[in-house]
Amino acid sequence: MNFRLILSAAALALALPASAQAQRLDETPRTVVMTAFRPEWNALVPAIKDAHEHTINGGTFLTGTLEGKPVILMQSGVSVVNAAMNTQAVLDRFAVKRIVFSGIAGGVDPKLSIGDVVVPEDWGQYLEASFARKTDGGWMPPDKGDPESPANWNFIFPRGTIIGNAATPPKRIYRVPVDAALLDLARKVVPTITLERCVPPSEKMRPGSELCLPRTPKVEVGGTGVTAGIYADNAEFRIYLQKAWSARVLDMESAAVMQVAYANQVPAIVFRSLSDLAGGDQHKNMEDTFEHLASVNSAHVVRAFLAALAD
Repeated sequence: MNFRLILSAAALALALPASAQAQRLDETPRTVVMTAFRPEWNALVPAIKDAHEHTINGGTFLTGTLEGKPVILMQSGVSVVNAAMNTQAVLDRFAVKRIVFSGIAGGVDPKLSIGDVVVPEDWGQYLEASFARKTDGGWMPPDKGDPESPANWNFIFPRGTIIGNAATPPKRIYRVPVDAALLDLARKVVPTITLERCVPPSEKMRPGSELCLPRTPKVEVGGTGVTAGIYADNAEFRIYLQKAWSARVLDMESAAVMQVAYANQVPAIVFRSLSDLAGGDQHKNMEDTFEHLASVNSAHVVRAFLAALAD
């Protein structure tokens, strides 16, 4: 055996990116149905048919069918680094047609209520920013920004993220758009969906969670969602995000998923149901009470969306 040839092959393998080295776990073209954490996963996993488990870095990736469509059900993990890492992992190890995210979120738009489902048309990362120094003349950020930059909040000055893909040179982006065709389909599906108003009784629910909302939640398509690695529960900052970013919802994963999808040129769309109002709740943050109801409502919309897909 040629020892030099072996060394050359090993060196080449080390030089290749992880995506080139990774072995596909399944060759069937599938839709990724992504969730962030357990309640969102629990709302969908019972509906998966012909399920088969795969494990990557300790995470479970479940292949099967949902609403008659080949899917991969997964959890991204909570927050931006987990979301980006595991989005790239699923793209590297499976034949992915598109990404459809089902999850909960905090409400930012005062017109929205707990239980509502929002399908934003784009996603921004509000803490991709400069922290400015305080001077006698006010806050002085290290760079001037540009005309597209959302307004600052005190010392936090948004500066966007420079990203590109094989078709588009790197550029500074404040909002990553979801796939236009998927968004159009969502608009057609929305009128057919009835959402849940009451938290379903379950032994797994937290005490006091068997509650009903005062009205039946609604589904709305459009507007901006925002993401950061922050559990946001601050009324003042919520108002800022609505004014400066025109944000409707906030979460901890979606913009990271959209950035990875953009870089890989994979169509993606996000469905988020409100579990709380991100600081606008009257007495305390309500996620503990309504995360299960919100997870179920998002899953309802995602299942209707999958059923309407052509493939």
